[in-house]
Amino acid sequence: MELEAILAGLDPQQREAVTNIRGPLCVIAGAGTGKTRVITHRIAYAVAAGVTDPTKCLALTFTARAAGEMRARLRTLGVPNAPARTFHSAALKQLMYFWPYSFGGPFPKLLTSKGSFLGDAMGFSDTSLVPGVATLREISGEIEWAKAMQTAPSDYVEEALAAKRTLRIPNGRADKENFAEIAKVYQSYETLKHQERVIDFEDVLLLTVGMLEEDRDVRERIRDQYRYFTVDEYQDVSPLQQRLLNLWLGKREDICVVGDAAQTIYSFAGATSQFLLGFTHRFPKAPVVRLTRGYRSTPEIIEMANRILKEGSSHIDHELTSVNERGEELELRAFNTTNSEVAAVVDAIAALDKVHSDIAILARTNNGLDPFESALKARGIETQLKNSERFFDRIEVRDAMRVIRSASVLPAEGGDWLKDLEAVLRPFGRTDYVRAFLSLAGAMKEPGAGSMRTFLRELEDRAEQNNPPTLPGVVLSTLHAAKGLEWDHVFLVSVNEGILPMGTGVEEERRLFYVGLTRAKKTVHLSYAGAPSEFLQPLLR
Repeated sequence: MELEAILAGLDPQQREAVTNIRGPLCVIAGAGTGKTRVITHRIAYAVAAGVTDPTKCLALTFTARAAGEMRARLRTLGVPNAPARTFHSAALKQLMYFWPYSFGGPFPKLLTSKGSFLGDAMGFSDTSLVPGVATLREISGEIEWAKAMQTAPSDYVEEALAAKRTLRIPNGRADKENFAEIAKVYQSYETLKHQERVIDFEDVLLLTVGMLEEDRDVRERIRDQYRYFTVDEYQDVSPLQQRLLNLWLGKREDICVVGDAAQTIYSFAGATSQFLLGFTHRFPKAPVVRLTRGYRSTPEIIEMANRILKEGSSHIDHELTSVNERGEELELRAFNTTNSEVAAVVDAIAALDKVHSDIAILARTNNGLDPFESALKARGIETQLKNSERFFDRIEVRDAMRVIRSASVLPAEGGDWLKDLEAVLRPFGRTDYVRAFLSLAGAMKEPGAGSMRTFLRELEDRAEQNNPPTLPGVVLSTLHAAKGLEWDHVFLVSVNEGILPMGTGVEEERRLFYVGLTRAKKTVHLSYAGAPSEFLQPLLR
């Protein structure tokens, strides 16, 4: 593609970032300012200008969905072979390839879910913690944080106390006592994995770091392969990911980082915006380009989001300006009870003459979504739940795919494979994933074309890319899971004192609220039952 064609349609700020294709570059990209557009166009521009070969590029991000979107956009820009991956998938690819050279023997089994292993580890560790969903979730999160911070089980208690970690384990004990118990389970978990020759996703990064630090030949081969780096969502990197990035980069300076400190919402998992904020200290000559034109949200939404940030104490130097026409003012409603709030929100959604998949209900926790899901279903309004669980990792999804795989070897009765698929999936009920499968199959089916085997291949390709089929219905999501997504109409619910902010990290919770507001393109509907959150003060004045 011609250079000018790549630049067509970019605003001056975007053009400045895209044409700056040599050496280090820092792009501060506010919510909805077109950062993915900038990242992909910059890579395409560098390739077209002859600065780099597409196979020498590596674009890194944090979700498979974001990586897939980058690859799709790069294809449309004529750069189909530029890799865009998550940190974990890039590391896993390298680790699997070089394993025989650096470690020897077969590659260990990759643990996609910690649940069963943690349950066994608790049994072997002589811990006083009582197994349960909430406890296992907390332990899993603490182990992931510890590994992101490169903290061994023996150092976990000291580091957790120093970091002022807080736990939600329902046993009434002080956090310090629970930290000691978690350390036991952590150690038992690591021992059990070693015995079973199993590694988890955090081990993938740790082992890749160890391999690159210890094996000079492997390190040089990888550095020869990847010479032009782009890191999306740089405010979310952990110390472990930064260590790996340093090893990939070496002493070279061809790196572009794109991020927004105002959207740092994963500190609890080890993420830190310090690498983004300190980028120019490491690379003093690096230009800093700020993207401040907001293309997603109306001026009313952007203005309120700016005010929310200004109310905080972190003093983030950040203000967006919407380029869209003015729209509706943000709606704020107070209720005496959660039940009345739920009923009013469902009534408002039912009254919207909109495609329901353009509407989202965002809450601080998954539990906060439950009453809204039940009420919507009672009204006959379909819903889809967004959470951190990978769609294709669900046991019931894998079971359904096994049944489809078995049925795909049989000829379709009457030549109608869609009817056969419906019959195959009938025993699974009208669950979300069944509806997703049938919706995808219906979109793929043409009269006299396709087959169940074709459909199965599509599912397997999507599973490999972690690209689940979309569902009809109102989206229900936590604020964390909503990061990177957008909808026309957003209902931010239960914005109550004690729920948002939750815990002691008030400024991170403020950024989380900011992220929630900036998911909306056209309207924001805020509600609370009881005492309002302190974050609502700009609207209450």
